[in-house]
Amino acid sequence: MTLMQKFLGAAAGIALSAGAAVAEPALIFDLGGKFDKSFNEAAFNGAQRWAEETGGTFREIELQSEAQREQALRRFAEAGANPIVTMGFGMADPLSTVAPDYPDTKFAVVDVSWIKGDNIRQVSFAEHEGSYLVGMMAAMASKSGTVGFIGGMDVPLIRHFGCGYAQGVKAVNPDATVIANMTGTTPSAWNDPVKGSELTKAQISQGADVVFAAAGGTGVGVLQTAADENILSIGVDSNQNHLHPGKVLTSMMKRVDVAVYNAMKAGEDLETGSVIQLGLAEDGVGAAFDENNAALVSDEMKAAVEEARKKIIAGDITVASYYENDSCPALTF
Repeated sequence: MTLMQKFLGAAAGIALSAGAAVAEPALIFDLGGKFDKSFNEAAFNGAQRWAEETGGTFREIELQSEAQREQALRRFAEAGANPIVTMGFGMADPLSTVAPDYPDTKFAVVDVSWIKGDNIRQVSFAEHEGSYLVGMMAAMASKSGTVGFIGGMDVPLIRHFGCGYAQGVKAVNPDATVIANMTGTTPSAWNDPVKGSELTKAQISQGADVVFAAAGGTGVGVLQTAADENILSIGVDSNQNHLHPGKVLTSMMKRVDVAVYNAMKAGEDLETGSVIQLGLAEDGVGAAFDENNAALVSDEMKAAVEEARKKIIAGDITVASYYENDSCPALTF
């Protein structure tokens, strides 16, 4: 089997002939895998919700390498998929190259806000706002006064998470220590649970008793090791509380599922040429509460989080963005 045949098979048998082209939506997952229990899986859940509600079908592909980004975009566009929903900032450059070649195709990209294109909808999130809330919870739950942050690939987006988290921690306990580590500097950092486990153990040895993982599939290793070592963890993107009930303090929900669902629901009528940011005010981010973490979350903790949420929305609390100055007032990376 040739490389091209393998690619076409992975892409759900994209038809090459014009006659077979249909306006189905398509979803391109980022590196790390569809079932990473985090970012990509949230996207899949949004697409599945759309399919179940409408009876429609969508095409999909799990990327195996950076080189496949542009290939996937072109193959889906040539097959008539519309809209094409793409995941992750790694799609910014390929989209900028490909989208102008298919002006009648609409594209949506999650976690990008800086590219130009009349046929592109960009969706970004105020991750620092949601991370601030879970940082408050971490500080309130910590007995040692030391908490951790484990990021995936060392990029501004993940520092954005860490910066908001540290500000929330410091808002509750100005004397708290926040330990921050990144998993790596290449896309493989999103899918390295072994490294996530090692970093968690290292942070525990430094006194951390709550660890927030913003690391895609790598976070599975963080949450597992935290549970094994009897400390608390915080999940990300999807609600990960159920992975280790009673051990995951909360999850910083990032409603990637809603962004994907909305894009597929709009279909060929998707409004493009714009940037949409989803923060606390839009319920785009937030802390997860359910039966799996109910025993860990006190009424005081819930009340503090709700008060802070309202104040951030009202502008009474300003959470500094890492993007503003490429630095963080509460954390040194």
